[in-house]
Amino acid sequence: MGINLSPDEQRDFLENAHTMIVTTIRRDGRPSAVPVWFVVVSGSLYFGTPPTAAKLSHLRRDPRCCVLVESGEKWRELRALQWQMDAVILEPGPEVDAAEAASERKYDAYRTPFELMPPAAQQHYGESVWMRLEPAGDPVTWDNSKMRLRDGV
Repeated sequence: MGINLSPDEQRDFLENAHTMIVTTIRRDGRPSAVPVWFVVVSGSLYFGTPPTAAKLSHLRRDPRCCVLVESGEKWRELRALQWQMDAVILEPGPEVDAAEAASERKYDAYRTPFELMPPAAQQHYGESVWMRLEPAGDPVTWDNSKMRLRDGV
């Protein structure tokens, strides 16, 4: 038996994960990796970002990105999914509304109340541009707990 996540395990892992690392390509060709909150709606991955965020300008220029979702503190607990994706920047509408609603449900308990944020943060995070991530191939996955350990070692 391999250590990869099955399609059902992948779906469950993504739906229950908290944070995703999105790596975009800067103008100079170097990678830029940032953590984002994300949601799964109807099997698709979505995340929002402020309209002035560097990752958005990177994705406008080049929609290719790589995402990583991981969990586990000990080696034996390590589970991860890494996927090459293309970001589709969405216009406001029902698809964005569904992603925003899913994000509100998922992250409500983790958000700082808007009115408690400093004015600069309120201005920066006041709006979001939403993206849908489309796979550019199959994900690479692993679950170290599936690995058979040697007896007596």
